[in-house]
Amino acid sequence: MTQTTGTGTPRSPFLAEVKDAVTPRATLLVTGVVILHLLFIASYVGALHDPKPKDVPFGVVAPQAAAQQSVTHLENLPGDPLDPRALPDERTAREQILNREIDGALLINPAGTTDTLLVATGGGRVLATTLETLVTTLEKSEARTLRTLDAAPADPHDANGLTSFYVTVGWCVGGYLCASIMTISSGAGRPTPRRSAIRLIAMAVVAFVGGLGGALIVGPVLSALPGSIAALWGLGALIIFAVGAATLAFQAIFGMAGIGLVILIVVILGNPSAGGALPPPLLPPFWRDIGPALPPGAGTWATRSIAYFDGNDMTASLLVLSAWAAAGIAVTLLAATLRAGGRAPRMP
Repeated sequence: MTQTTGTGTPRSPFLAEVKDAVTPRATLLVTGVVILHLLFIASYVGALHDPKPKDVPFGVVAPQAAAQQSVTHLENLPGDPLDPRALPDERTAREQILNREIDGALLINPAGTTDTLLVATGGGRVLATTLETLVTTLEKSEARTLRTLDAAPADPHDANGLTSFYVTVGWCVGGYLCASIMTISSGAGRPTPRRSAIRLIAMAVVAFVGGLGGALIVGPVLSALPGSIAALWGLGALIIFAVGAATLAFQAIFGMAGIGLVILIVVILGNPSAGGALPPPLLPPFWRDIGPALPPGAGTWATRSIAYFDGNDMTASLLVLSAWAAAGIAVTLLAATLRAGGRAPRMP
């Protein structure tokens, strides 16, 4: 039946349904989704489409005069791909690679024409291959040859060194999905202090279980990642809880829009800057700078340290994850307390 407007003008049922469906709220949500997916494309393509080494920490081992000459030569390469420093011997070079102070080292043989390149595929095969290609080209230009040794090899079942990144992404997804489901299922509009505390406790249980599950899957189940199961379990639990607590905090302040903000931070900004597909020295400056401060980047770095570098150089990453967790707890409880007291605005 054709409807009429208040002035007697016929009104199409189809147009009426469209008007009912396209509400301001729906329009706002759809607009937000469009913006997020365009940002997703821009972020991933911008970070990963044209990898170039920039200031890669790199050691040079050679007799004193030759070492300084080589360092100067490497410092002056076009585009500054390397950040070279002279090292006294091969042992020091290997120690610094395992301590994650440098990503590779050139051992110059003064008695022959064959030099040695030390790399660490456990830190990312793409970076190791990039260093090998770059140094091989330089060696050929000087009529020298190169052999490559892997000081921290990736596991045979982790051929490209990406398992650390993938398990970290899985832990992050578990964190924000579980937190989102908890708030959506009971309504995100008015979280009370008691409800917020329960959600945080539930998030801790999820993190405990999810961390163990992820560690077992990449460890004994698939043999995709070496390293201590207990250490990976603890790290996974921290990643899940940090992301989950942050998600609860964003939802406590912004309501449903908080989910979009979490996706923006963790997925759109965090994943391409995490150093997974491309290790940090191959990322453009913006993504290289923000990666260590976000959960995916901190988690990927720490996971690789556990798996391939004897747990070295993890302090900064653990502090970042702990800060996200602590801030998430504090903001979630504070926002709920203020809301309960009527002193916080109620978001839709």
